[in-house]
Amino acid sequence: MELHQLRCFVAAAEQLHFGRAAQQLQMLPSALGRQIRLLEEDLGTRLFARTTRAVSLSEDGATLLRDARAILAKVEAAQNNLRSRSRAGATRRLRVGAIDSAAAGLLPSLLRDFRAKHPEIAVQLLEDKTVRLLPKILSGALDLAFVRPPGRADKQLELRQLLHETPIVAFPQRHALAARRSITLADIAEEAMLVPDRRSRPHSHDLTIKLFEQAGMTPRVVQVADEKQTIVNLVAAKLGVAIVPRWTARMAVSGVRFVPLRPRQGGPAGRLPLAAAWLRGSRDPARDAMLAVLAERLRSYAREA
Repeated sequence: MELHQLRCFVAAAEQLHFGRAAQQLQMLPSALGRQIRLLEEDLGTRLFARTTRAVSLSEDGATLLRDARAILAKVEAAQNNLRSRSRAGATRRLRVGAIDSAAAGLLPSLLRDFRAKHPEIAVQLLEDKTVRLLPKILSGALDLAFVRPPGRADKQLELRQLLHETPIVAFPQRHALAARRSITLADIAEEAMLVPDRRSRPHSHDLTIKLFEQAGMTPRVVQVADEKQTIVNLVAAKLGVAIVPRWTARMAVSGVRFVPLRPRQGGPAGRLPLAAAWLRGSRDPARDAMLAVLAERLRSYAREA
């Protein structure tokens, strides 16, 4: 088993499409397929179930995916640690990860306030999904991450609940409802809905499904997409509408209007939680300095969510 084979496997497992995975790795699909076959021969098991129409992970493939992500995260952490040691006199740095809506909504204000107090600390940013950010915290590749809190968190993680993002609805700009000041679920009950893939974005996926369930309705889902930016672009192409976190409006593309969704009840129901995550028991003055700024300004940030 080689690291290159694991990287090929993880890309194919996440994309579930050999062509897109090969494009991501900048290699030919035939070369990617060969690496997967060599890995399967080495392990003595089939990692994928292939048909003429779809590719899916086998049970052994799903198990390997978890282990492969952890292995590659540890390798990345080791590489990062060695690179950082080789930089003599390097500036103090803080490695921060964030999901896309937090990167668009929380980080600009937080980094502005943090830099005003701690200009000596360089912040390195990584935008990714929760399922990829948390393993990087565990491996030491990240110092702090802003994520959707998982249902069952690893005991090595420290999680601090921060705020809840309110839902808004993305409409094509010329949609009949796009000019409204606010709307209800009943207004979009018959609309074609675009939702995120639950495997990679369970909170965002469930936001749409549970809001409709609580209202006694079923959404008419016409398309599932992995990236939130993709969903917004699909809305712009008039393929449907989407319920998204409020900070998604800061990723706006031409041809999309965002309208607040009036909730049926108060409290956190129907809203998306955001949490800060770091390694439990670790000592990091730079991280603690950012958490202190966050605690001081959290009420102000929450008003914008």
